[in-house]
Amino acid sequence: MKKVFALLLAVCALSAVSASAAESTKAKGWISDAMCGAKHAGSGAACVKKCIEGGAAPVFVDEQKAVWTIDNPDAVKIYQGQRVAVEITTDADKKSVHIDSIAQLM
Repeated sequence: MKKVFALLLAVCALSAVSASAAESTKAKGWISDAMCGAKHAGSGAACVKKCIEGGAAPVFVDEQKAVWTIDNPDAVKIYQGQRVAVEITTDADKKSVHIDSIAQLM
């Protein structure tokens, strides 16, 4: 019985660790590029597109101007340089996001 309890305790502890590593949330911000980051949040769509075409990775810049890498960059191809509303899964340890859904804001 002690072994079963210890096993259940270990499974619960591992579940808590993995749950805290990723958090799903809604946010607003901009799709920018890794080279310019928050500098062009809200302006400079042409520069963002040029930098991404030149090889810079797209990034998500939230409203507090924090820059997050995007682990599924194909999801933001048509939103380069745009203000967007996203549903994301964040990984704070890696400072990255997975874009679950995205819509352009005016």
